[in-house]
Amino acid sequence: MTQTYSTQMEAAKLGIVTPQMAQVAEDEGIDAEVIRERVARGTIAIPANHNHPALHAHGVGEGLRTKINVNLGISGDERDYECEMQKVRTALEFDAEAIMDLSNYGKTHDFRRALVDMSPAMIGTVPMYDAVGYLEKDLGNITAQDFLDVVRAHAEEGVDFVTIHAGLNRKSIDSFKRSGRMMNIVSRGGSLIYAWMEMTGNENPFFEHYDELLDILYEYDVTISLGDALRPGCVSDSTDAGQVSELIELGLLTTRAWERNVQVMIEGPGHMALNEIAANMQIEKTLCHNAPFYVLGPLVTDIAPGYDHITSAIGGAIAAANGADFLCYVTPAEHLRLPSVQDVREGVIASKIAAHAADLANGVPGARDWDDRMARARQRLDWPAMFDEAIDRKKAEEYVASTNPHDPSTCTMCGAMCSVRTMNKAMKGENVSLL
Repeated sequence: MTQTYSTQMEAAKLGIVTPQMAQVAEDEGIDAEVIRERVARGTIAIPANHNHPALHAHGVGEGLRTKINVNLGISGDERDYECEMQKVRTALEFDAEAIMDLSNYGKTHDFRRALVDMSPAMIGTVPMYDAVGYLEKDLGNITAQDFLDVVRAHAEEGVDFVTIHAGLNRKSIDSFKRSGRMMNIVSRGGSLIYAWMEMTGNENPFFEHYDELLDILYEYDVTISLGDALRPGCVSDSTDAGQVSELIELGLLTTRAWERNVQVMIEGPGHMALNEIAANMQIEKTLCHNAPFYVLGPLVTDIAPGYDHITSAIGGAIAAANGADFLCYVTPAEHLRLPSVQDVREGVIASKIAAHAADLANGVPGARDWDDRMARARQRLDWPAMFDEAIDRKKAEEYVASTNPHDPSTCTMCGAMCSVRTMNKAMKGENVSLL
């Protein structure tokens, strides 16, 4: 008798290895049965909506390569969908595993459908952003059912995961208000939910109607990414009562989702000093039962506008080396403007470097092989092979082509004094001439 299932988690609990699990196992070099067992426990999520046939399935979580997400989408001030599609192509060029459409103006469904139809990467959204434009209602007039209807619309369109700020309930808001934050709530979705709750006097609709929400997500196998509405927006606010109180709620919501066979990811900080990152990763894994952890950065200082792809990559590498599974990229435009295509390129590369550095530290299977191939190419002074291994081939080639060394096997940094050239000759018993 053939067993039926609706979600990856449900299949895993039934002992079934789905095609998506098999794909993840092949990509990661891990036995498919190990993947299945971890999906069943919830420590790996495979976001894979039934309505996303172009998807190349990726796993996020225990023992896997660190994945990255690329945020894009239009705003009220910048409405060029073709530019956003160029950003999509840039993200896919560098093998980003996920793309989130955070469009927050007007009717966004046409772009989202086109994105799902063409993208092999996982697609995520924050339905809360789309509510005003989708429903053509002002925030205070939206009902709890309206919010659920928008989630269903996104699920039907094929998105693989949705960020839902369900942990911002009356209890966590009380902790937030009493903690006296410098930056209050910097989560866009979190601020909108908070404002709605204050205007209407109602409980968070995603918390109050969580079971109905899970029913929608179960039907399409949409992974819930439990959003951190109270993530710190500056280093002064990190690891405060509001952040931790919400995280406790997210842990409780995680088990409720798993009981209904809905996959879960947990979203995490924001801005945080270096010395707090490792502890925060452990707190999340403990409170949220080792669910996959998805972090924005964290940005390790607040003073570098224009360079926050760097502050984020520093924090992301430390976070992933200490348990984070999924890095949301940050571009140089963070805090300043909607990113350009070039900003997206730089943000993706910085995040990929951070992810790979963490994979090296964590001994992820195959991670060291890439570095070893580059090292062997450098030892041979084999420039074409170095370009083959470069994370950004175009930039590496442009740098080399921009100068004219006397010996084309070396670069203009050391020239005849190139240590690699010197050692290659010396170890062959050849004379080393610097003239």
